[in-house]
Amino acid sequence: MTEPTTETKAVEGAAAAGLPLFYSRPEALNPARHGSLGLTARSDFSFAREAHAIPVVASEMPAAMRSYPIVFIGATKAPVIITGLRQNENLFVEASGKWLEPHYIPAYVRRYPFILADDSGTGTGRLTLCVDRASERVTEVSSSAGKVAPFFNAAEASEASKQALAFCNQFQIDFNATRAMVEKIDAHGLFAPRQSTVTLEGGEVLNVTDFQVIDEPAFNKLSDEAFLDLRRSGALGLVYCHLASSNSWTSLVYQASQRRLVTGV
Repeated sequence: MTEPTTETKAVEGAAAAGLPLFYSRPEALNPARHGSLGLTARSDFSFAREAHAIPVVASEMPAAMRSYPIVFIGATKAPVIITGLRQNENLFVEASGKWLEPHYIPAYVRRYPFILADDSGTGTGRLTLCVDRASERVTEVSSSAGKVAPFFNAAEASEASKQALAFCNQFQIDFNATRAMVEKIDAHGLFAPRQSTVTLEGGEVLNVTDFQVIDEPAFNKLSDEAFLDLRRSGALGLVYCHLASSNSWTSLVYQASQRRLVTGV
C-alpha cells in the first residue's frame, strides 16, 4: 500500500543496524504476501520494554512532557523521550507488557508494527505502508483463536490497514514538521550538550549522557528578530515543552525507585 501524497524519505534518529527502533523485518504490505495475515487486537507493548529513549514529535510533546524528559540525540538532534535511566530498560512497560498508567504512550510506539518506508531500494523517497513481519501481533487470520483484524479483504485493503496508513501518514507529516523546527532551533545555535546525574533511593548514582538540550539562557538572550523567527516557524511550542519537561526527571527517579522495590534491581 502506497500513500501517494508522501514523497519524503523516512529517517528516524533512534535507528539501529540501519533499521528504525523496534523494527527487524519490515515488509511492504500487499495482498499477495500478506493476504492471509492480520493483526491481533491485544495491546502488548513488550516490544518496547528495552527502549530507554523513544522518538517523539512536536504535536505530542504537551502530553509527553508531563511524564518524560524530552531531549535531543544524534547528529540530527532528533527529539526523544527518556523512559529509562539504564541502557535497555523502559521503566514504563510492566512485566505483563502493559504501559504504566496514566502515562502517555508515544505515537511512535502506538504506530508499531506499521511504518512508512522506502521499500523499493531505489532511494526515490516514495514511501509505502510496511508491517514488521517479526511482530508477535502479526498472525494468520485462520489459525488464530483470538480476535484478528485482517490486513486485506480479498485484494482490497481492510479498514484496519486504511486506519494504519492514515496514522502512519499523519505521523510522517508530524515528523517532517518537527524536523524542520529542530533545524530552525539549531540555526539559532540554541543546542548544548548535557548529562544528567540522578541518585536513586538507596544511594545508587546513575549518569545519563550523550544528549543535548536547548540552552535556556541562550534562548532568553535571543534578539527580538530571532524570537519572532522561531515563532513564525512554529518552534516555540517545542522549545517550551522541552524546557518544561526537565521537571519530569523526578518522574523517572520515582519509577526507577518503584521498580527497584518490586524487582530488587
